[in-house]
Amino acid sequence: MKRTVMISGASRGIGCAIAERLLNDGHNISLGVRDPDRLRHDRPDLVDVGEDRVLVHPYHACDPASAEDWVAATTHWRDELTALVHCAGILRRTGLLFSDGEEADLDDLWRVNVMGPWWLTRAAWSSLSASGEGRIQVLVSMSGKRSKGRMAGYPVSKFALMALCQTMRNEGWDAGIRVTAFCPSWVNTEMATSISRVAPEAMTQPQDLASLSSTLLQLPNAAVPFELMINCSLET
Repeated sequence: MKRTVMISGASRGIGCAIAERLLNDGHNISLGVRDPDRLRHDRPDLVDVGEDRVLVHPYHACDPASAEDWVAATTHWRDELTALVHCAGILRRTGLLFSDGEEADLDDLWRVNVMGPWWLTRAAWSSLSASGEGRIQVLVSMSGKRSKGRMAGYPVSKFALMALCQTMRNEGWDAGIRVTAFCPSWVNTEMATSISRVAPEAMTQPQDLASLSSTLLQLPNAAVPFELMINCSLET
């Protein structure tokens, strides 16, 4: 089944790898990025395949109107929307005992990591429901399953995102919407390599997550897993 897939945060890292894989597998992709011109410059291989296969649209995760505009542009472009992949997110190393002024980081984490997917899902919901086989994939992180170390704001936002995924699943089940929460640990991206001591080659690779994403889009309603926990090192 070839789908029309919206992918947020597709300018680099995991989102970009998923976009490349889904395009190669024959899907039509709508890419929501903060800077479309930069994406066109950095990844012409994605955007130059033709306007019938790829739509690039401005998207700011903390702006509800941006989500509405992007969904409207996508459904006007293809007259359908059958899958949504949430990859946009931010990392702040805000601890439990944060300093004065760092509360702004907590607000940013909530707006981007939780409300961003919430607003975008809400905007796309009627189209996903209409397909009868809608798919939502959310890059949650293992930080939505457990908290390690002293970071507080980031895992709290990811725990909330996991709860949002569970409610998406409950709300969309009868309409054929299936939700998968991707929960990887370290993935070889700029964000991970800036804070982890794990060697990049030992981390999960973005292309591996892209392969999983593509496979899940082919599965029938009765076979889509809700959670995928993906570890590059042992956790007990």
